[in-house]
Amino acid sequence: MKRNQTGLTLIGFVIVLAVAGVFVYVGMKLVPMYTEYYAVKQALKGLAEEPNIAQQDPSRIKDLFFRRLYMSYSENVKPADVQLQRHEEGGWKMSVNYELRKPMMGNLDVIAKFSATEDLVRRDAAN
Repeated sequence: MKRNQTGLTLIGFVIVLAVAGVFVYVGMKLVPMYTEYYAVKQALKGLAEEPNIAQQDPSRIKDLFFRRLYMSYSENVKPADVQLQRHEEGGWKMSVNYELRKPMMGNLDVIAKFSATEDLVRRDAAN
C-alpha cells in the first residue's frame, strides 16, 4: 500500500501569501478612511447632544464640529464639505459630504464617497 503525501507546496504557499498580502495592503489603505468616517459620525452625534446647539449660529456650529474632528485627527473634511440648513422643528440639519482619494499602487486609486447627516434640534429634558 503506497501513501501519497498531500499538503501545500512551496509555490502554493507563496501564492496564498501573495493573496493575503494584497488583502492586508488594501485593508491598510481602506481602514483609515472608514475610521475617519466613523469619527465624523461621532462628532456629529456629539454635536447633536450639545445643550442649546439649535440656537447657535452656523459659524459657531461649524467651529465646534471641526474642533471635535481635530481631536480625532481627521483632516480630510474641509469647511466646503459641511452644509447647514434650517430644520423644520427649529434648529439645524447638518450634512457632511466628502470624497477621499488614496493612491493604491501605480496608477490605481481608491475613491470613497462619504455622507453623514445629523439633526441639531432642541432636545427635551426627557431625551
